[in-house]
Amino acid sequence: MKYKIFLLVFIIGLISSIVLYSNSLTGICDPGKGCDVVNSSVYGKTLGVSNSLIGIFIFSFMIALTLFHIKRPNKHARKVIHLAIILGSAVAIYFLYLQVFVIKVICNFCILVDIGLLVALVFMFYLWEH
Repeated sequence: MKYKIFLLVFIIGLISSIVLYSNSLTGICDPGKGCDVVNSSVYGKTLGVSNSLIGIFIFSFMIALTLFHIKRPNKHARKVIHLAIILGSAVAIYFLYLQVFVIKVICNFCILVDIGLLVALVFMFYLWEH
């Protein structure tokens, strides 16, 4: 069950990342508000690459790895999934900090990803032995 929850979090993260990355085509984020402000800030890119594009690649990989692990449980895959959730949660806390205290604007899609990763972290520790 734990890995199905992780899979759901990763799917939500992937969809949110795709929406944010395709904002210039879809216009889903209102110009000058929320997501648009956060994504166009200096914190919207890491090493010159859009955070949403990085999210697309990471969440796609994590979905594939989690599906593999659900079908064929594997100690190494489990460790990678757990490590990704821990690192992702640390990044999520940093991004939440940036939105609330530095940029002072909230991106709903970003919050969805960040809170999802933190929920996955809680489940990971709560269901550690399972």
